[in-house]
Amino acid sequence: MKQLGARTNPSRMTEIELVDACLDDNQLAQKELYDRYKQAMYTLAYRVTGDFEQAADVLQEAFLKVFKHLASFRRESTLGAWIKTIVVRTAYSQIRNKQLFIEPLDGTQASDQIDWGAFSNPEYLEKAIMDLPNGYRTVFTLVEVEGYAHKEVADLLGISVGTSKSQLFYAKKRLRETLQAYGY
Repeated sequence: MKQLGARTNPSRMTEIELVDACLDDNQLAQKELYDRYKQAMYTLAYRVTGDFEQAADVLQEAFLKVFKHLASFRRESTLGAWIKTIVVRTAYSQIRNKQLFIEPLDGTQASDQIDWGAFSNPEYLEKAIMDLPNGYRTVFTLVEVEGYAHKEVADLLGISVGTSKSQLFYAKKRLRETLQAYGY
């Protein structure tokens, strides 16, 4: 293991410096990289899987992949975006067998806008999202929470754009029904 010089602190490194230090097998830099991203990636893994323990497993497996393949990071995007892709794919692969994807109906409109910030009690919204079936929740999280386009979701999950749109449509429909039951 290479040690950092006394004047180099991983917490003060830029993203590029941190990646380079990790590639040099600097364990302090590797810990810093993990510490910088673990919370956001765990939250994403939980939103995709809907299970705390499974999210922890996803996080561990994803970071093993990050460090194993860090040399292939082309620096065309941010490190965080690259790690996020690994987390999403890892989480999806763990729940794939449980996924429920429904092919789109003709005329399905997935673009209905909902002001999710209008809910006075976000805990109800979070619970309603977590209660969605896996396929609905995964697409909803990637599109509505993470800001992915349907084409990106389709590529990430290996589904059609139409399926992504229909999953979002049905997720929103189910959320509306659930939230109406809560009085919203």
